[in-house]
Amino acid sequence: MSDAPETPTIDGTDTPAGADESTPVTLKRRDALRVLAAAATLPVLDGLSAADAQAQGTAPRPAAAPATPATQAPTGVTPGPRGTPADPDLLRPRTNWPRRLTTAEMVTITALCDVIIPADEKSPAASAVGAPSYVNEHVSAPYDGNQRDLVRVRGGIAWINLESRKRFSRDFARLTAAQKTAICDDICYLPNAKPEFRAAARFFDLVRDLTATAFYTTDAGMKDIGYVGNVAMPKFDPPPAAVLRQLGLE
Repeated sequence: MSDAPETPTIDGTDTPAGADESTPVTLKRRDALRVLAAAATLPVLDGLSAADAQAQGTAPRPAAAPATPATQAPTGVTPGPRGTPADPDLLRPRTNWPRRLTTAEMVTITALCDVIIPADEKSPAASAVGAPSYVNEHVSAPYDGNQRDLVRVRGGIAWINLESRKRFSRDFARLTAAQKTAICDDICYLPNAKPEFRAAARFFDLVRDLTATAFYTTDAGMKDIGYVGNVAMPKFDPPPAAVLRQLGLE
């Protein structure tokens, strides 16, 4: 087998020496995600995009980019202002910016989302409820932090496909479930990642966080963790003692 191409560097810096790197708990990955999703609500507040600035007369409208299946705005989205960064319009939120990830990049992200949250007997896989589209929307948002995430995600996609070809002679999306897991096991926990995998581990952390946020805010995800919403309850049952012990809260 010929030598693999040079692996690109993903944006990010290594964890400083002496940083606190906690020992991982023994919960299964999906169970841990359920606990975290049940413990907090994660609202996302968007700022003002370039299109919004134009609508408010504060900036020229940029030329429209050619639409592709991966960059079109979601069906039913109406262009227009979302308020201001300090006073967003939360009742009529709009995400009308062009999607940046290409169709080929979305194939890889879809495969990775389904490794992070695969289908099981209780709920569908992450891709079935739109998690890859949420990742694309987040990294496409025209704000500094989101644009840094776009660089990291694009670098990570390039890395994971090169690593897949190096190990198994195929792109990541075409690997078997066992082969995908073998690669993800090397990058799924930053404190334990080898130096050569630390940048890739930061990429995995970002995609995992976005995937979990997307999945556990859908009806299927909320059903998966037993969230019932604003429904009157005759009593409140606390988390099981075994879960509290695992999290060091008992």
